[in-house]
Amino acid sequence: MSDTVRLTVGQAVVRFLGQQWSERDGERQRLFAGCLGIFGHGNVAGVGQALLQAELAFEGHEDDNPLPYVLARNEQAMVHTAVGYARQRDRLQTWVCTASVGPGSTNMLTGAAVATINRIPVLLLPSGTFATRVSAPVLQELEQPYAADVTVNDAFRPLSKFFDRVTRPEQLPAALLGAMRTLTDPVDTGAVTIALPQDVQAEAFDWPVELFSERTWHIGRPPAEASRIAAAADVIRSARRPLVVAGGGVHYSGAEGALADFCDATGIPVAETQAGKGSLLHGHPQLVGAIGSTGTTAANALAAEADVVIGVGTRWSDFTTASRSAFKDNGVRFVNLNVAPVDAVKQGGLSVLADAREALTALTSALVGYSVDEVHRARQAELWSAWDEQVEATYHPGAAVTDALAEGLLTQGEVLGVVNELADPRDVVLCAAGSMPGDLHKLWRVRDRKGYHVEYGYSCMGYEIPAAIGVRLADESREVFAMVGDGGYLMMPTELVTAVQERVKVIVVLVQNHGFHSIGSLSESLGSQRFGTRYRYRDDVSGRLDGEPLPVDLAANARSLGAHVVEVHSRAGLEDAVKQAKASSHAGPVVIHVQTDPTVHSPDSGSWWDVPVAEVSELDSTQAAHAAYLAHKADQRPLL
Repeated sequence: MSDTVRLTVGQAVVRFLGQQWSERDGERQRLFAGCLGIFGHGNVAGVGQALLQAELAFEGHEDDNPLPYVLARNEQAMVHTAVGYARQRDRLQTWVCTASVGPGSTNMLTGAAVATINRIPVLLLPSGTFATRVSAPVLQELEQPYAADVTVNDAFRPLSKFFDRVTRPEQLPAALLGAMRTLTDPVDTGAVTIALPQDVQAEAFDWPVELFSERTWHIGRPPAEASRIAAAADVIRSARRPLVVAGGGVHYSGAEGALADFCDATGIPVAETQAGKGSLLHGHPQLVGAIGSTGTTAANALAAEADVVIGVGTRWSDFTTASRSAFKDNGVRFVNLNVAPVDAVKQGGLSVLADAREALTALTSALVGYSVDEVHRARQAELWSAWDEQVEATYHPGAAVTDALAEGLLTQGEVLGVVNELADPRDVVLCAAGSMPGDLHKLWRVRDRKGYHVEYGYSCMGYEIPAAIGVRLADESREVFAMVGDGGYLMMPTELVTAVQERVKVIVVLVQNHGFHSIGSLSESLGSQRFGTRYRYRDDVSGRLDGEPLPVDLAANARSLGAHVVEVHSRAGLEDAVKQAKASSHAGPVVIHVQTDPTVHSPDSGSWWDVPVAEVSELDSTQAAHAAYLAHKADQRPLL
C-alpha cells in the first residue's frame, strides 16, 4: 500500500500545481508562475488557506515558493493578466486564477473566452456552492427548478477547453491530470476550468504521496507527413504569384527563423495577421505587412493577385480574409500549415498537419531550386515602398494636417509614431480593442519577435492594462506600452492598483478622444451617423447625446489609483513623456494622457469587413450604406 499524506482539497491543489513543469526542445520551466486571486467566502478557507500556508512555509526565502499569490482587483482582469503572461511566454507557462462563489467566479467568464478563442492556456478555479447542499440555498447560489445540480459555473463549459467539477476528494487527481494535459496541448489549449465547491475545498483526504511528485509535461512538435509536404511543394511550384499569410502559430512554435529561411530561399512575400505580426521583422525584403480588413495596400494588392496562398499557423478569421473578399484570383489555391486540424482544412486548402517550424523547415527543403521571378520580387518592393511612405507621412503629419487640429490635440497615427520610434526594439506594444488595433496592425514597425501584442481574437475592451502587467511579469527586461483609448480604460482601470501593489512598471498611453472612436467610425460607414458613440451631455433641446463633452478627468482618475501620471498637449510633450517614462526607475505604472482628434484617420487599404447594414431604412445615410454593402458582398467568395 502506497504512503499517503492528509491534506484538504485546497492544500492538495496548491501542492500539486507547485510541482508541475513544462518542457519543449529540452528547455524546462515551471508550468505556473503563481496564483492570481480575490478571496471571498467561497475560497478564503479552502484554496486561500492553502496559499497562506504555502507562503508562510517559504517565509524568508520567498523566491523558492513555487506558487506565489498575487491579489488582483477584478476577476476578469486577473485572467487577462494570466493570458498576457502566457502569450509572452509562448504558451509554455501561465498562471492559476482563484475566485469566490457567484459573481467572483462569473466575472472570469469573459477572461475565459479571451483565453480559449486565442488558444492561450490559463487555469481557472471558480468556487462553487456547497456540494452537500446541507445549507441550500446559500448566499450567491443559483436555483433552477429543472435541475438541482446546475450552478453558475456551468457557464464555463462552452468557454473552456477542459471542464470538471470536483464534488468529492477522490475526483481531484483525475481532474488535475486532465487539466494539465489540456494546458500543455498546442492544439487544444485554452481556458481550463476546475470548479471547486466551497465545502469540498476544506475537506480533508488521505492522498497518495506520488500525486505530489514533480511532473514534466512535454510539449511536442508534430512533424509533417512526407506525402503532405510533397503535395504542398507541388502546389507551390506551380505558383507564379504566391503569398504567405503568417499567423500566431509562427510565434507559438518559435518558427520565425524557419519562416525567414523559407522566404530567403523562395522570395515569396509574407503578409501577417494580427497574431502573426512580427513573424518577419521590419526591413525584411519579403515583408509586406498586415493583411485583410486592417491591412496594408501592399499586402492586400498581393492577396488579390495571389494564385497560391500559404497559411502558416492562422485561423483565417474574417479580419484576415477581409470577410472572404481579399483573395480574388479565380483559381486561387490554399496550402495550410497548421498544428490544429480545425484550421488546417479552412479555405478549402491542402492541409499539412504539423508544427509550424517543422513544416516550414521540411517545405524549404522540398522547394530547393524554386523561386518567384524577378517581376514578382520587384512588385513586392514597389508596393511596400509606396505603403511605407504612407506610414512615414502618418507618423509625421505635415502642416496641412496639424494646422487643422484644435490646440492640444494630436492625431492617433502621430501618437503611435512617437511611441514606435522612441521605443527600443525589444519593448512591447500591447492593445486589444477600439481603433488602435487596426492602426497598429498596418502601421507599427516590429523589430523583435515578441515586440507586438494585440489581442484580436476576442478584441476585449479592458484587456490592455491587466495584460500589460502579465507581459511585464513574464519579462522584466522589456518596457511594456499599453495603448488604450478612453473607452477601454473606463472598462478596467482597476489593475493600476495591482501594478502599484506589486511594483510592476508598465507604461500606459491613454488616448482620450471623448467617445468610442472605432465604433463611431464604423457607425458612420454603415449609415448610423455615430449614434450613441460620443461621451457627451444629453442636450436639453434635442434630448440626444450631442451636447458638450463630459468633464471626465481620466488623468486624475489614474493618479487617484496610485499611478504616476503625465499629461501632454503637444508632440514635443509626448516625446519627452515617453523618454522620461522609459528612463524612469519608478516601480509602478506610468500613465501618459494625450488627447487626439477622432476624425483624422490613418491610411486605408480600401479593404472590407462584413458588418450587415439595415436592408430598409428611412435614413438616406443608411440607404447609401446598404447599397455600398451589396457591392462589397458581390466580391465575397465561399472558398470551400
